[in-house]
Amino acid sequence: MRRLFWLAMGVTIGALVVRKLSAAAEKMTPQGIAGSIVEGLRDLADAIGEFGADVRAAAEAREGELRSGTGLDAPLPERGAVELPGRHSAPHADR
Repeated sequence: MRRLFWLAMGVTIGALVVRKLSAAAEKMTPQGIAGSIVEGLRDLADAIGEFGADVRAAAEAREGELRSGTGLDAPLPERGAVELPGRHSAPHADR
């Protein structure tokens, strides 16, 4: 019974080693290297896209903070309700 157990254990370990070595050898072929490069570039593109989305979200949040802090989102006053400096509401007679 012991010998059968160790035989099964050896066969299992041998099969796992062969599978790992086959996968490593396949990665060293030109197709395997090209696949690794393509996968790396895809991951890089995804990371750049996520970074851009984070930057846009942060910029929108900051713009909202700045707009609320400066009052740029406030409604405009009615015409004639505010006098601008240097202008008078009544026209001058000398003009």
